Amino acid sequence: MRAVYLVVLAAVLSAATPHIAAAQLNVEGTELVLTTGDGRTLRSADLVGATLQIGAGDDEIALTTESVEEDPEAVGGRVFLHHFVVIDGRGGSDFCTPDAQGRSLGFPVPNEQGGFDLTCTSGAIGKCIRWGYRPWEEEPGGPPMRDLHQACIFMVRADYGGDGSTHTRDGTLIVYCDRFGINSCEGEGAMAFEAAWGTDGAACVARPRIPELVSLEQLRKRYPRLADRLGPAACSEERAMQNRGAMLFNHSRE
Repeated sequence: MRAVYLVVLAAVLSAATPHIAAAQLNVEGTELVLTTGDGRTLRSADLVGATLQIGAGDDEIALTTESVEEDPEAVGGRVFLHHFVVIDGRGGSDFCTPDAQGRSLGFPVPNEQGGFDLTCTSGAIGKCIRWGYRPWEEEPGGPPMRDLHQACIFMVRADYGGDGSTHTRDGTLIVYCDRFGINSCEGEGAMAFEAAWGTDGAACVARPRIPELVSLEQLRKRYPRLADRLGPAACSEERAMQNRGAMLFNHSRE
């Protein structure tokens, strides 16, 4: 993911939209929103073919949106998938690496600095947003979307200790659910239960996703807080559901 902390548009160039000065680029959800100096509002679909100069200093890039489509698989709301191309001296290259379907797609998301980040469908953040865990949608009395988003990132990366260590491989299939009903936990038994997840990483681990990358004994030594929460007896689905700190649950292929 590339962070874009300054969101001032330097220029927009396209056949349909001539040079625009004094414009402001922001995001709403996963959609770019450009407010022009003369009061017009252009959204992502209006900006297809335009070249946006975004960021500042070392983070400044010239970015073209080649296409925009609504994600048919997004859970719980609208997600707009963008094909971003970075314009450089070599003519241009995909901003995103291919995802499991071979598509190089991404989208903007709001960040805590008041700007936005660009994320990709191939990464953990992009996956969790598409799966319905969008931190900016948290509302009083509703599911804790910020915490769910963080727990989802740990789950996708198999980051059991919550310290940034990844214990999975690209293309590894998991199924998942949450205790809030955003993704239902019914019918999750086709694969073996792996772990429950919270804001610190795994709340408990029944078995590692890929045993050759890390073992239960290695997890016990590395993460003392998990010492009594490892193995199928300590981390059955039933016991995991009783742990109120566990928000997400996943199965994976043995």
